[in-house]
Amino acid sequence: MSKIKNAFANGKAFIPFITCGDPSLEITEQLVYAMEEAGADLIELGIPFSDPTAEGPVIQAASMRALSQGVTTDDIFEMVARIRQNTQLPMVFMTYANVIFSYGAERFIKRAAELGMDGLILPDLPYEEKQEFDPICKKYGLDLVSLIAPTSRERISMIAKEASGFVYCVSSLGVTGVRNEIQTDIGAMVKLVKEVSDIPCAVGFGISTPAQAAKMSALSDGAIVGSAIVKLCAQYGKECVPYVKEYVKEMKDACR
Repeated sequence: MSKIKNAFANGKAFIPFITCGDPSLEITEQLVYAMEEAGADLIELGIPFSDPTAEGPVIQAASMRALSQGVTTDDIFEMVARIRQNTQLPMVFMTYANVIFSYGAERFIKRAAELGMDGLILPDLPYEEKQEFDPICKKYGLDLVSLIAPTSRERISMIAKEASGFVYCVSSLGVTGVRNEIQTDIGAMVKLVKEVSDIPCAVGFGISTPAQAAKMSALSDGAIVGSAIVKLCAQYGKECVPYVKEYVKEMKDACR
């Protein structure tokens, strides 16, 4: 049974993203506990990568900061092992196909599953190349989360049919980052998914204010926020935990 489903069990879900190792792995661990206390339903842990093609400048910079401190995938695995002694909140890794290739796909996915991670989001993995990882994820009980974009149109129902965990609805074209307004007809995207599957749909890319979170959760099953949180980590560095906690609480209240 996918634990990701539990994230959507108590009404609309709020899903924060943080980059592991920015400002440090110790702080990343503290952020997980603080965000859970603030009401986060599922947490996306970003594994830093040198060329994160889906990310805007905020998350790119966070990746660079983490990598320049020498943060490795194994360091992140060790951190997850510590986190799992203290919380069973659903967590997924968000990273890029190359990170997994270079580690060894089976080795990476098996380890992530053993540590109690619940899923994997790979924004640079097109649906057509899903077979590269999906069978291994299924073998070890990890959900490979599918993304749909405003341009997916007739592919949406095809993607939704096979999706596991939740469907990540990309609200805007381009890269991650804070946006003033979101133009996409999210309701229509979600409707196409729900016609073929009862899988939860969460919306991400561009959400930064409580008003946007409220609007997007009203149209879907939850809101995903990354850049706005990573910005707080950059701004406050090692002092960022209380600021992030307060922000997550505001956003979760808005989703309710």
